[in-house]
Amino acid sequence: MRFGYAIVYVPDVVQAVDFYERAFGLARAFVHESEDFAQLDTGGTALAFTSHRLGAQAVPIPYTALDPSTPPAGLEFTFITDDVAGGFARAIAAGASAVAEPHHTPWGQVVSYVRDPHGVLVGIASPVTGP
Repeated sequence: MRFGYAIVYVPDVVQAVDFYERAFGLARAFVHESEDFAQLDTGGTALAFTSHRLGAQAVPIPYTALDPSTPPAGLEFTFITDDVAGGFARAIAAGASAVAEPHHTPWGQVVSYVRDPHGVLVGIASPVTGP
């Protein structure tokens, strides 16, 4: 097996894709004509978005919709960059909410955190360099 894609269930797929393009410089790989599903090109694994309408049809059990006014779900998407401060500023300018400004970690990375407009926790980090 291989990890194919992560899907975020959102009220407006095109709006979500637009945010990720502006905030993180990603490109649209596919947007279905119904606007209920889209994928962004992120490299080897796609980041996808599905509307709540399609999610309710596809997932056989109820799920909890994301809510930016509540603590984030226990997951994170992380984008790797050599310019964490610039990536953080770009995400904030695009409408992300600041969680943690860029800072150094004990394991040698510079990391920062934002939440997207739907409440997804997003890390912006430098590459990991050695042990």
